[in-house]
Amino acid sequence: LSWLDERQRVIAQNVANSDTPGYASRDLNQPTDFARALAEGGGGVRMVRTSAMHIAPAGQTARFETRAAPDSETTLDGNSVVVEEQMLKMAESRMAYDAAIGFYQKSMQMLRMAARPPGR
Repeated sequence: LSWLDERQRVIAQNVANSDTPGYASRDLNQPTDFARALAEGGGGVRMVRTSAMHIAPAGQTARFETRAAPDSETTLDGNSVVVEEQMLKMAESRMAYDAAIGFYQKSMQMLRMAARPPGR
């Protein structure tokens, strides 16, 4: 989920810079081993200590690596963002996120069902 969340952020940056001269479209490197990626990356959210009463975070979390991912065309000013292609990537990412959430919810339902006393 954290990889998909980070990918949405990168795609949103691409769309926001669609009129910036010389801006090259970016995307995340897709990890082939998600378990390893989660252990190494931990997502893009890091804890911040906002009060002396809070527990200090154990360490900073790393972000996933981005790479240049030019779209199918480049304009005369060097911008390689095609908004339509970015919207397709965003929709794909959203569908994958929804599927992952659905799998998580179903697994939680099965755990609750298994933990219930018999006959309930």
